[in-house]
Amino acid sequence: MSIKAFLDSPRIVYTILGVTIGLLLVVLLWPTPRPYDALADKARVSAAVADALRSNPEIVVEALQAMQARQGQMEQIRAKQAVTANRGALEHDGNSHVGGNPRGDVTLVEFYDYRCPYCREAQAVVNQLIKSDPNLRFVYKEFPILGPESMIAARAAVAARSSSYYSAFHDALMTAPSPLTEEAVLKIAGSVGINVSALQIEMRSPDIDQIIAANHALAQEIGINGTPAFVIGDTLLPGVVSLAELQQLIANQRAMRAR
Repeated sequence: MSIKAFLDSPRIVYTILGVTIGLLLVVLLWPTPRPYDALADKARVSAAVADALRSNPEIVVEALQAMQARQGQMEQIRAKQAVTANRGALEHDGNSHVGGNPRGDVTLVEFYDYRCPYCREAQAVVNQLIKSDPNLRFVYKEFPILGPESMIAARAAVAARSSSYYSAFHDALMTAPSPLTEEAVLKIAGSVGINVSALQIEMRSPDIDQIIAANHALAQEIGINGTPAFVIGDTLLPGVVSLAELQQLIANQRAMRAR
């Protein structure tokens, strides 16, 4: 059949027109996809979460515990790095009194406040530790954080840091009843043999302010925000620590050095 004859056939022409119109109707009438509704989707997710929490409230507790555990791990890592980076300032700043054996093989550092009840509790442990370990080097860091009286006592202790009476003065301040006014602190200093007149002059030296400020800056750097706080090796120990735990940590340090 010729093309002309093909196109002249009414049946064929009608068929072509029908198919064409049908295709146009399909295109025009086909439903378009609904646009994404972010608010509705957020509402559905929120509802699902709320249902899950109502059915399993322990999920919240578990999530908080997991978050606290991760935060604790991160704080420990940061503290260890900070202690390592500031080891010189912690153990050999030249301004802190060194007790025990100044040439000891292991150094233990304590940050304390004379008005802190927990520091007073820890003092008995510290004294027992120093007496029981003749090769322990102990560094005292005055860290007054409990008000003006704490600062008065700290200034007097720092002023007496080079005195042979420091240890006796330190112990007396730790056991003295409140309030620790300047008059009371100077009376304690005189009772242990310190020259009170010379101590008063030294207490007002700008160097004392700088030493205490440096202790505060160091404490902040390594993450200390309370007293007492101990540092040994690359370990930071906040709070009162038992004699057995301190002895074990010291033994661990010696074992590490022996390797």
